[in-house]
Amino acid sequence: MNGIVLKNALVSGANNISSHKSQVDDLNIFPVPDGDTGTNMSMTITAAARELENIDDENISAISKIIASAMLRGARGNSGVITSLLFRGFSKGLEPDETDATAEQWLTAFENGVSAAYGAVTKPTEGTILTVARNAAEAGRAYLNDNPKASDAELWQEMCTGAELALQKTPELLPVLKKAGVVDAGGMGLCLIMNGMLSYIKNGEIIQPQDDLAVSEDIKDDSFFKKAAAQFDEIINFTYCTEFIVSRNQKLKKGTVELKSYLESIGDCVVVVDDEEIIKVHVHTDQPGNALQAGLEYGSLLTVKIENMVEQHKNLKAESEIETQPKQHLAPVEPEMEVGFVAVAAGEGLTELFRDLGCTQVVSGGQSMNPSTDDIYEAVMATGAKNVFVLPNNKNIIMAAQQVVPIVEDRKVIVLPTRTIPQGISAMLSYDPELNVDSNRQLMLDAASSVSTGQVTFAARNSEFGSTKIKQGEIISLDNGKLCITDKDDPVKAAYRLIKSMAGKDTSFITIIYGEEISQEQAEKCFDMVSSKFSGVDVTLVNGGQPVYYFIISIE
Repeated sequence: MNGIVLKNALVSGANNISSHKSQVDDLNIFPVPDGDTGTNMSMTITAAARELENIDDENISAISKIIASAMLRGARGNSGVITSLLFRGFSKGLEPDETDATAEQWLTAFENGVSAAYGAVTKPTEGTILTVARNAAEAGRAYLNDNPKASDAELWQEMCTGAELALQKTPELLPVLKKAGVVDAGGMGLCLIMNGMLSYIKNGEIIQPQDDLAVSEDIKDDSFFKKAAAQFDEIINFTYCTEFIVSRNQKLKKGTVELKSYLESIGDCVVVVDDEEIIKVHVHTDQPGNALQAGLEYGSLLTVKIENMVEQHKNLKAESEIETQPKQHLAPVEPEMEVGFVAVAAGEGLTELFRDLGCTQVVSGGQSMNPSTDDIYEAVMATGAKNVFVLPNNKNIIMAAQQVVPIVEDRKVIVLPTRTIPQGISAMLSYDPELNVDSNRQLMLDAASSVSTGQVTFAARNSEFGSTKIKQGEIISLDNGKLCITDKDDPVKAAYRLIKSMAGKDTSFITIIYGEEISQEQAEKCFDMVSSKFSGVDVTLVNGGQPVYYFIISIE
């Protein structure tokens, strides 16, 4: 294996996971809208693929170093960071200026990558991407011991097989996966990358990226209907995308030809798929009520989803225009001040709040939109301080932030592992300019750990926790990350109930941060309810403007 082989294999692997990223995202089992494992891994490895576009070098050591550097800077989320660490360890496992590597050499390098990934995680959990990587390495080692003259393709094939077998066993190692009936999302992502690389190593073929893959058209698989709907994105002839499932009335022996014909008379993009038990329908129409009524003639409705495509198109177009604008890079600033701060937050209100608290730079990001290591690195370098505190404010951003530390050479970076916005705010409020850096670090950590965080959001997918069944779209509340309350459609009521359950006799401060989907009237209603209930507590209302979360609650 030389540099050209490694480059083309990596591009093939990047294309493979990019084409399947939404399927990996869907494996995330917790119902909050953070299902971005596939997206994070895809963006991480694609950063390396882009870096290699115009580079043709047979030196495998040089290519691996480019990959490691690009992936480290592009790493997003915990899964993306772990993926980058695998390749970073692989790079360090090769001899400097190595033109090519034997099967033994690059297997040893891969084993080095696995060790690096495990070493970077404080408490490694089995049943995750780490397990899949380790089993791939172990399968490769066992095969090479028995077949010392094995080719690169034969060895990599065995490693892919080992990874896939380990992936299938992840539910046995993590009960939460078994209960949800899924395999680990990060492990699946790694298998996709490795299988994509295998395509080139074994057959010399680079898997090409695809926007919409031909997936199983099982009528109970929503991905089929997502694919069907995507074919008509450009021209919107009807307003409402209407999807529903009918539980067939077994007494009726009606075929679906008549139903399909009727739907085609009132709309387009019609898909009707059925079996003996259910009928699943997708149609674009201006008469969703009539479509549902037609479905009721075949049985009872199990699920219904109606979306306004005109509004969706406007929103997507606006988002697309923003995304296509060139990224505004931050200019590095000489470190002249003693201390500076960088925080991660989403929403204009929260951004301004952290700036008011003293943060020189606020990186846009949070749940479902994790910034890369490079984004945080740029913000650190644009902070003209000799000591820069970084507050990730999200558990899935901490690892990406920590990767900045060894990259920065001309200033000290201190990552405070704040997992929530309230923790970050409390840490900033506790900073004492009279104390030194180490004392402030401990002081801010103590302050962050003393805050309780409540969050009100929506269920991104159907799920089940204990005896609680959650339907997609329902309001859910989290007490320090643990699901505690569900409500069908009232985020204000959910927030009030959450605060009542979290606040106690010792509570002194309650801060209610409301998001972009909450009106001023709703926010004030929540504030009045809480203030009346907790008359002796200092209650503060903040317009955070954050996406995803209707309310973020700080209890102190």
